[in-house]
Amino acid sequence: MSRPSKPSTSTKNFLAYRVSRLLFGSVLSLVLFGCRSTHTPPSVIPEALYEKNINLIFVSSPDLAYQAPGDIQLDTANLTPQGLNRSLLMATYLKQKVLGANNVTGIYALSPMTHLQTANNYPDMTAIGYIQPFALLNQETLPIDNALNGLSYTANSYPVNVAYPTKDSLPSGVAEPIFGYSERCSGLDFNNTGGANDTLVSRIIDKKVTGYHVFSAPWETIRNLLINTNIINGYRLNIPSQYMGPNHVYAITISSSGTVDLATYNSDLKPLASYPVLPAPVASEDCSHALQTHFSAKRTGGVDGATVPTNINKNQTIYIVRHAEAHPDPTFQFENGNFVAAGQWRALSLTKALGEKMKPQAVYSVDPSQWFPAPLSKNHVSYVRTSLTILPYAIDKNLPYHLVAGFSLFDAGVASRTCNYFFTGGKFSNQTVLLGWESQRIIPLIKALLESYGTTNLPPLPERWRGDDYNTIWTVRLDAQGNLTVDNDMCEGIDSAKLPSTAPPF
Repeated sequence: MSRPSKPSTSTKNFLAYRVSRLLFGSVLSLVLFGCRSTHTPPSVIPEALYEKNINLIFVSSPDLAYQAPGDIQLDTANLTPQGLNRSLLMATYLKQKVLGANNVTGIYALSPMTHLQTANNYPDMTAIGYIQPFALLNQETLPIDNALNGLSYTANSYPVNVAYPTKDSLPSGVAEPIFGYSERCSGLDFNNTGGANDTLVSRIIDKKVTGYHVFSAPWETIRNLLINTNIINGYRLNIPSQYMGPNHVYAITISSSGTVDLATYNSDLKPLASYPVLPAPVASEDCSHALQTHFSAKRTGGVDGATVPTNINKNQTIYIVRHAEAHPDPTFQFENGNFVAAGQWRALSLTKALGEKMKPQAVYSVDPSQWFPAPLSKNHVSYVRTSLTILPYAIDKNLPYHLVAGFSLFDAGVASRTCNYFFTGGKFSNQTVLLGWESQRIIPLIKALLESYGTTNLPPLPERWRGDDYNTIWTVRLDAQGNLTVDNDMCEGIDSAKLPSTAPPF
C-alpha cells in the first residue's frame, strides 16, 4: 500500500484564504467554548450521533490502493461481490448505529471520473456504488404537481451528490456541465482540486446545517478531508494517521455550544465472498409488449432505399436497458436523480433476470456526475440512477465498466452524438456491450441510427417510453457488412408492480 496522501498544493492555497478564520474565528471558539478531542477505544462502541449537532460522517470506499483483501477487482477496479456485500451491510450499520435510524441530511460521493484507475483508466464507481444502498434506507418527500395543489410524495430514496464541484475539478476529456456548476449537488474531487472538497465541508459548517452529512470516497480523499477540516477550523482532533480498513467510519460532530468531537465506529462487518442473495425472490413477468409497442426493423444496403454508412461499425451488438424504478408516484413526477428502494431489488437481480439472454464484454453508462434541475422540486440533482442500475451486473460478471463523459446527456443533439459514439468509427466493432441509458433518449437514439441508413421506408417507432416501463430491452446488431437489425423483442422479465417499496434488508 502507498503512503497516505498529504494535503495537495491546491488544498494549501485554500487554507491560505481561510487564514483569517483560523487565526480569529477558531481561536475565539477555543477561548469561549474550548475544543476537545475524543478518541474512542476500540472496545467501546460510540452512541448514535445526536440529530441537533452538525455531524460530518466519513466512509472510506475501497479502491486499488486501500481496501480489505477481496473487496476490489484488480483488473477492473470495480467492487467484487464481497465488496458489494460489505456496502449492503454498511448501509444498515450506518442507518441504525451511526444515525440512530434518523434520516440523512446530505450524501456526497466521489465524482467517478476524477479518479481513473489501472492502465485502462476505469472510473472509480465504487464510492458511489458503496453508498447507494445507504441512500435507499432514507426517505425524501418531493412535490409532484407543480405545487398548485400542494401534492407531494414520499419515497424510500435519497439523492446522492456527485456533480463536479468547479471548472478546475473537471477532468480532461469530460464535457462541461450543460447547466453549469452547482454547489447544491456537488460531489467530491479525488484530488481536492482548488480545495473544492474543503469548501463543501466548510459551507456545511459555516451555515450551521445540523443533521447527518455522509461522505463516501477513497481513503486518500477521506483522510485529507479529515485533516483539512481539523486545520481549517482550528479543531484539535486526533485524526487517524493510518488506514484502518473499510469497516471504520469517522464522524466529526459539532454541538451548538461549539464543542467538537471525533467518534470512530468499527462496524466489524464480515461480508460473504459470493454475490448477494436477495431475502425474497423477485416476481417475473412475460414480455407482453403491453407497455411499449413491439418494434423490429432491418436496414440492408441496397434494399428499400437503405445505404450503409461508410464509417459504420461491423460485427457489433449493443443491448440497451433503462434505469431501475425511479418514479413511484401515479403521475411519475417524483424526481431526485436516484432510483427508489424498489429499484434496488431490480438492480441486484438483474444478473439472474438477464441470464443467458446476453453475454456482453463490457458495460457502459452515462457519467453520474452530470446533473440537471428537477423542475417540480426546484432541486439540483446528480443523474446517478442509470449507472447504478447496471453496476451490480458489472460486479457479478467482473466486466469492464465505462462512463460516457465526453458529451452531455442533456445536450439538444445527444441522439446523434450517442449514435456516432457507439456505432461509428470502429471503436465498438467486434464487441458486445450492455448500455444503461436514459429512457427518453433511447428511442431518439434508435431513430437517429435508422435515419443514418436513409429516410425512406422507415417503420414507425414507438411514440414514447412509458413511465412505468422498466422492463423493455432494445437490441442493435450490425453484421460484417454493416447492415442493421434493431428490435425491442426482449425484456428483463421482472414484474415492477410486485417489487417491494422498501429496500431489501441485509
